[in-house]
Amino acid sequence: MSYYLRSASLTNYVDVAHALGLDPYQQLRAAKISRNVLLDPDIRIPAAHVGRLLDASAKAARADDFGLRMAEQRQLSNLGPLAFAVQEQPTLLRALESMVRYMDLQNESLSMRVERDGELVMIRLQLLSDEAIMLRQATDLAVGVMFRILSVFLGPSWRPRSISFSYPTPAITATWLRVFGMPALFNQDFDGIVCKAADLEAPLPSYDPVMAQQVHQYLATLLAQSNITMQDKVRKLVYVLLPSGLCSVERVAQHLGVDRRTIHRHLDQEGTTYLGIVGEARASLALRYIENRERQLSEVATLLGFSSLSAFSRWFADRFGCSVTRWRGRASAADAADPALGAVPAPAARRPAGKA
Repeated sequence: MSYYLRSASLTNYVDVAHALGLDPYQQLRAAKISRNVLLDPDIRIPAAHVGRLLDASAKAARADDFGLRMAEQRQLSNLGPLAFAVQEQPTLLRALESMVRYMDLQNESLSMRVERDGELVMIRLQLLSDEAIMLRQATDLAVGVMFRILSVFLGPSWRPRSISFSYPTPAITATWLRVFGMPALFNQDFDGIVCKAADLEAPLPSYDPVMAQQVHQYLATLLAQSNITMQDKVRKLVYVLLPSGLCSVERVAQHLGVDRRTIHRHLDQEGTTYLGIVGEARASLALRYIENRERQLSEVATLLGFSSLSAFSRWFADRFGCSVTRWRGRASAADAADPALGAVPAPAARRPAGKA
């Protein structure tokens, strides 16, 4: 399926492109994005086009930090309707949970999960895509914007427990250090931020119970008009739960407040299945994980929910028609021929169907 986001996601793109010596409008044309979207932040544009634009711009400028450069200039107002959900909550933790609920109003391709584990809160950010693309710069932008949001409320001197990225350590990490004020962790199991729960439980001075109710009604109306389906909700949860090892139809149903039969019934009505969604998510995440040659295949198998490396290898060969080793070999050959090229096109995926 296709995911859309507000054109506000391109805020600061032109400035960053110019600063790095690029013609931003030429890059937009190449990504099949009209320059007119820069005039209105509420235009809906394909998320895949934006992901390709950011990655292509980073490669053209030879700037691995392109997405972070955009993030460090973002303001809370760039979130549009989602900014209301953040401001009109009693605590920052509640504000983050509200963002999870209404994220589709800003970016349908961004799946966000807030997990509490004792004294820590983990904010997982996962980009969904119907294409086999890495979305490296879009990931940096999402994590960078989340950090900016937290810093607005907690102050410029605040620091999280850790900043995590799933991709390899960049050759130069100066921008990461400048943006976050601390070293980031790379080759991690997820992209996101780990915070102290106590930091997020402080009351927000902007909270107004009466206004909060009005904001909730307004955002709920917008969300109802967006025609979000059961498969959309399930897909987002599958993407963020798979790497945690807690992805089951029962767990997804629990998060959605329904039972598994309700999920199966709705998905059947929408022409898909739970196993079909899991298979698509695994295929997309598998190609992103194995693109990182520093990541062991046994670790990839675990992140995708397989019981063993051999089970993952069999699934991959059946899904893509070649072994993981062969796929990585093709990618290495492409990089050797032209390091400026991105990942080689993925083999055509087979799409088995079934029910859990």
